[in-house]
Amino acid sequence: MNNFREANENDILRDWFNFREQEVFCTLTEEDKKHFIYFDEISERILKNVPAQNKKYVQKQLDLLDKNFTDYLCYWNEKYYRNGFCDGVQLIGGCFDNNVSF
Repeated sequence: MNNFREANENDILRDWFNFREQEVFCTLTEEDKKHFIYFDEISERILKNVPAQNKKYVQKQLDLLDKNFTDYLCYWNEKYYRNGFCDGVQLIGGCFDNNVSF
């Protein structure tokens, strides 16, 4: 039996997270847009105010920051939702194991 708390290569939960991520970003509401991270726009504004000799370095650092931040969000979201899903399944399973009726 799979341990769904741990991610692996053939992970149905990870596939579901990826599907949801694609769907959510395609259907942002006005409220979602208020809380969106406009990294590209912010980077452009920063780069407009950087001397030409430093632009390449600053761009590289902004790209690293974007990648690092995205990895951070993906890690914590997956961990949070994965464990929440597993906790919910255990709760439901526990109800059946203990013959609890609703």
